[in-house]
Amino acid sequence: MLYLRLLAGTAALALAVPAAAQDSAAADDFHIEQGRDIIVTAPFERGRAEFLTGISVLTGADLAREVRPTIGETLARLPGVSATSFGPNASRPILRGLQGERIRVLTDGIGSFDVSNTSVDHPVTINPFIAERIEVLRGPAALQFGSSAIGGVVNVLDRRIPRRRPDEPVHVDALGGYSSASDQWFGAGSVDVPVGKVVLHFDGSYLDGDDLEVGGFVLSPQRRAEAAASANPDVQALANLRGRLPNSAARTWDVAGGLSVITDDGSSLGFSVTRYDNKFGIPPRFDLETGEGEAPTIDAKQLRLDARAEIKLGDGFFELARGRFGFADYKHNELEPDGEVGSTFLNEALEGRIELVQADRGGWKGAIGGQVFIRDFNAIGEEAFLPKNDTEQFGVFTLQQLAFGPLQVEFGGRYETTDVNAPTVGLSRSFNALSGSAGASLELTPGVRLGVNVSRTERAPSAEELFSNGPHAGTQAFEIGDPTLRKERNLGAEAVLRANTAGFSFELSAYYNRFSNFIYEDATGEVEDDLPVFQYRQNRARFYGIEAQAAATLATVNGVRFGVDGVADYVRASLPGIGPVPRIPPLRLLGGVSATANRFTGRLEVEHSFRQDRVAAFETETGSFTLLNATVGLRPFGTGPNKPELLVQANNILDVDARRHASFLKDFAPLAGRDIRVTVRTSF
Repeated sequence: MLYLRLLAGTAALALAVPAAAQDSAAADDFHIEQGRDIIVTAPFERGRAEFLTGISVLTGADLAREVRPTIGETLARLPGVSATSFGPNASRPILRGLQGERIRVLTDGIGSFDVSNTSVDHPVTINPFIAERIEVLRGPAALQFGSSAIGGVVNVLDRRIPRRRPDEPVHVDALGGYSSASDQWFGAGSVDVPVGKVVLHFDGSYLDGDDLEVGGFVLSPQRRAEAAASANPDVQALANLRGRLPNSAARTWDVAGGLSVITDDGSSLGFSVTRYDNKFGIPPRFDLETGEGEAPTIDAKQLRLDARAEIKLGDGFFELARGRFGFADYKHNELEPDGEVGSTFLNEALEGRIELVQADRGGWKGAIGGQVFIRDFNAIGEEAFLPKNDTEQFGVFTLQQLAFGPLQVEFGGRYETTDVNAPTVGLSRSFNALSGSAGASLELTPGVRLGVNVSRTERAPSAEELFSNGPHAGTQAFEIGDPTLRKERNLGAEAVLRANTAGFSFELSAYYNRFSNFIYEDATGEVEDDLPVFQYRQNRARFYGIEAQAAATLATVNGVRFGVDGVADYVRASLPGIGPVPRIPPLRLLGGVSATANRFTGRLEVEHSFRQDRVAAFETETGSFTLLNATVGLRPFGTGPNKPELLVQANNILDVDARRHASFLKDFAPLAGRDIRVTVRTSF
């Protein structure tokens, strides 16, 4: 059925582009280098100051410095962002303490079509090494991408479907490097070739790494004490396990080809095909009674088709029509140590979006659109804790913005229907969700703007929350869903203060979210299949917190600019009458000093994560840690977008034991120890 929908969606998108277009201005710059002040993850491009919620952008040299094999670790040092950190090869972003079904990870506005939302040990199939730009939207600004984006959106932008024609006959981008902590080699490259109005694109990446080197013992202090006190010598031996994280090696590659027909007025129609292959180990969670621990290997593959159309409509009410479509066939096997397949996860999914962007008329601009998402999921084998199911979701949305001099007003809404079916167990649910937001911002002085936003959002329960019923070794739980779950509702408010003046920028966000029917997993105290039973339940929930980021130029001496920057974030989450929401990141502070010249950059930074002792009944506390990192960048052949750059990084210089509280594996899988990374990137 999905293949028929795929053909229909592709045909509809192709028909959306007119057979001919009028020639006009030349294409924009080839790379997506809009800087941090223009945000493209929206129906229409908007300045950063126009957003009423917190946002973050990684691009250029900053992205090259932060990029890691997983999208979670790549973004983990942005304000308000943490990561699930299920070992070094499976890590999904956490935004403001929310994760899983409340966060959407996108590639150019379309989902990743994997099963990373089903379990934290499953990979996200979006490759950070081929990204040109990553934008993170937190709060209700992300609701245009679906009710499952109630916590925010991560949008990864690449050039697999070219947006622009390069000036050169052949344009090449390349990145490669080495990481000492896992003896890991990685490389990525892309080629773009203009042929008349057609731009051809090819890219690929490869990563090969060994088990991760960690800063000290593998087990956390609490678990080491338990192991040392055991009478079982196999368990006692675990207390001294250190140096390397067992079963954490990885090998990943992907290849892609695409093309776009780009007219001189900027209209375009393009397609791409991607093949993704990822084989990696899952670090064991040791049983401190027997000393044993499962150490499976995940072998994940995905074949993906994407299409995009953008049509300039002239001078009417709508100036631009945009269509986006994606389909993927995903499969991964979970392999036992002897190579036998223990479980298989299958996922076919498609998603399509259509947006009509209004022309700016005297300070009024906006967009309307529609979206469809269809997923067929199946799990086979000993860990098939979720029955075969399918999801169909349809939504319509609008975002409108009006400017009255220094005052800007914005409102948006989304209506969505969701049908979730599990035919093998005879269960089916349907939901209608209505969400909306409204807010305003005021320019206090030039470059300084204060914004306030309120929102009411609804989210339909997922198949995982409704229908789970079985053992799940990845989370060491016997998970039981609740097919009677109601819609999750949230009433939220946020205030954001932004300042951007010569030599100084500052952004402070404070937010409060009051959930009703908040869906969470609760330990029942029972044991089934030798695993603790966790039942999905609903309760009220309260989330509030702050995020701050700032940067300033201290001085410029002999052409060298000296600067400082900092990030702080904190979230507190509670289930009234029950206790803390589990796996909430603690207070975190990060600060750095930098020196920048034409051919040289240097940066020294310190990140401190505080102790998390506000935990749920089934959690352990997580100790504080401080990471010291340094980066040196060299451009030996001069500056410019096509000049090679060498980055040498020393991360976790003090080789400390660092663990993320939100990780299911944090007591058995710390973060990387001392890591020397060398990265070279170039374009020509």
